[in-house]
Amino acid sequence: MRVPLQWLTEYVEPGLDTDALAERLALTGTEVERVERYGVSALEQFVVGRVLERKRHPDADRLSVCMVDTGGSTPSQIVCGAPNVAAGQIVAVAKPGAVMPDGTRLNKARLRGVESNGMILAEDELGLGIDHNETLVLVGDELKPGMPLSEVLTIATDVLVLEITPNRPDCLGIYGVAREVHAATGTPLAPPPWRDDGQDEAASESSGITITVESHRLCPRFTARVFDDVQIGPSPLWLKARLMAAGQRPISNVVDITNYVMLLTGQPLHAFDLDRVAGASLNVRAAREGETVQTLDGQTRRLDSEMVLIADADGATSIAGIMGGARSEVQNDTTRVLMEVANWDGANIHRTSLKLGLRSEASARFEKQLQPEQAMEAQAVATQLMTELCGAHARPGTVDVGGPGPAPATIRLRERRVRGLLGTTITRSRSKQLLEALEFTTAETSDGLDVTVPPFRRGDVLREADLIEEVARLDGVEKLPATLPSRHGAAGRLTYVQRRRRRAVDVLRAQGLEEIVGWSFVGADAAERLRLGGEVQFVELANPMSNDQSRLRTTLLSSLLDVARRNRARGASALRLFEAGAVYLPQPDAGERLPREPYHLAALLTGPIRPATWREGEPPAADFFSAKGILAGLLEALCIPWRAEPAALPFLHPGRAAGVVVEGEHVGWLGEIHPSIAGDWELPGTVAGFEIDLDALPVAPTATYTDLISFPEVHEDLAFVVADSVSAAELLAVLRDAGQPLLRDAEVFDVYRDPEKLGAGRVSLALHLAYRAADRTLTDQEVAAQREEIVAAVSERLRGSLRAA
Repeated sequence: MRVPLQWLTEYVEPGLDTDALAERLALTGTEVERVERYGVSALEQFVVGRVLERKRHPDADRLSVCMVDTGGSTPSQIVCGAPNVAAGQIVAVAKPGAVMPDGTRLNKARLRGVESNGMILAEDELGLGIDHNETLVLVGDELKPGMPLSEVLTIATDVLVLEITPNRPDCLGIYGVAREVHAATGTPLAPPPWRDDGQDEAASESSGITITVESHRLCPRFTARVFDDVQIGPSPLWLKARLMAAGQRPISNVVDITNYVMLLTGQPLHAFDLDRVAGASLNVRAAREGETVQTLDGQTRRLDSEMVLIADADGATSIAGIMGGARSEVQNDTTRVLMEVANWDGANIHRTSLKLGLRSEASARFEKQLQPEQAMEAQAVATQLMTELCGAHARPGTVDVGGPGPAPATIRLRERRVRGLLGTTITRSRSKQLLEALEFTTAETSDGLDVTVPPFRRGDVLREADLIEEVARLDGVEKLPATLPSRHGAAGRLTYVQRRRRRAVDVLRAQGLEEIVGWSFVGADAAERLRLGGEVQFVELANPMSNDQSRLRTTLLSSLLDVARRNRARGASALRLFEAGAVYLPQPDAGERLPREPYHLAALLTGPIRPATWREGEPPAADFFSAKGILAGLLEALCIPWRAEPAALPFLHPGRAAGVVVEGEHVGWLGEIHPSIAGDWELPGTVAGFEIDLDALPVAPTATYTDLISFPEVHEDLAFVVADSVSAAELLAVLRDAGQPLLRDAEVFDVYRDPEKLGAGRVSLALHLAYRAADRTLTDQEVAAQREEIVAAVSERLRGSLRAA
């Protein structure tokens, strides 16, 4: 909700600057999302001017050259395009140096060869309305050339943008926010604008309208007043300015009054053209299945039997609590207005709004459950404004079906309970002061206060703890002492799974990767973009924010690719990204069961693997082996033995893809992203990555320590010639098996191919071998015996041989 400060201060002067007020409201429970500046800047450059002379531009038929008195020693020459500008007018003028609402700074200019020293303003150029066709003409004997325009019009104000929680609909109006400021700061609060009504008596038969309500559960209260002799026209500037600052577009005086009253009181209302209400009667009823109504936005809405509408003698004319109908809207020829202010069931309005995909300022308020008493408050303010701004005459009385809500509840607030919940003492007198500032009424008791809840807080304050919350937040939550809860000897610690997740993230960060946080949602085309076809099932959202976020993700790859594309588009050439989070996998024949949510960890690399240096020049780009090295470092840090084996996945490059296997189970993938998919994400070059299911990893064995220094290792290098189809992993597995118990380590350090020397289809793999015994220094004879066993195993199992040279 947008709260213009110049409007708010009509009811309460906070005595704080805007930032301090925002902080105070935030500390007392009213969340301030941000503070905005609405309107113009450099106020000293906006003044009142008088047009002394108007001449036709010598080189443009639609432009005029005006001499304008702006209070200086000499008139200013201003070129103006408005057709209504004339000599003698009092106008709003922006001088060079003025800053317009869109941030543009006005300078001297030459328009078709004629110098212009400023601008004669229309209302939209000041943010006071939407009319750009005519110059804004000011009226008033007190207006003098050179007078600051800010003294005449509200051309700039700070705006508090509030995030109102669902339990506080009383703060969805300017006066409700003023009440909060009054309670939070202790500054005086002006009387409510609905205090003087003068229309309290019930409507007589002369009202000429009939109201019926078929469901009092869905419509607890429906009020109506009739106005005759209504004159439709534009609203005054002060009203337009407040609506614009609050985010509403001015339309006409009657429609603007309904919006203004809603913003002031928090209670929506709707104006019907009484001459367009068939039979001069309104009936509140449930819609018939498939019944349609054309709303004010020109759309025809199809309703169901659980929705509520307002109908006249010819049928549906409005969707209750959400939007009025086009058939009975106020138009330029309207002379009689039926002003409807009603109270609706919040849950029903919320359901209807979601089902129709139609959300309005009215529905946003009604769905939070307003109270019946607020209807007459809005009627009172609307009646004042209809009389003042439209020249209307209100017919005596009010049609009121349903009346006020239930009697207010009284709740005991005990001093002992306040102290017990808050851990500190707030005196009875202080509690009384704070609650009465919020319009609660109090009465002294032996152990505290009997507190009567005002109607506008009926849905929020239900028990003693709620009263204590009100007292605590206004007295200052920041004042409450910091205490630890009673522990009774308990010691908190992370679970093994939590520790492993943190460890995994720390390892990737230590390897230079940057963590991202992506959406849990993907688009309807997610499977197609990753070439998954129909193999993967998704959890579909019943009410998605958009088609691009209509499913729950089954892999982290999409969000990594999205972030990589965004960063590449902004000039980042080397990307090392990772993400940790849940994916959502539908269960077969799940019915109503929730999907599985395994916790995955994924990484994506593209571009140079390290920065260029003066010694090396351009380093190599990330590839399969870069991703494999990072994955190896990760799993080794987690003490998880693993291996990679060839795999064919549709989103990976053929021949550069592998499955990650732990204890015989596939727990993830590793490889280079298919070039066509990388191209779809506008990622040039090689893109490599991996993804593993952390929840599928076994519990790591307890770490043990090995003596590495008492007895030395024996090192030797061997080269084996094997078939090209034999992988390095297969060769290493044979060596480690045959090398027991003395072989401690084996590592490939060279790959060599030469058909003339080795033979066609043969490859040489050179390895570093390390032998060691735990209880003695090895002799050459022991190492030679172990070597012979290794060579024999390679020959027997892999048809390989020891390379001589």
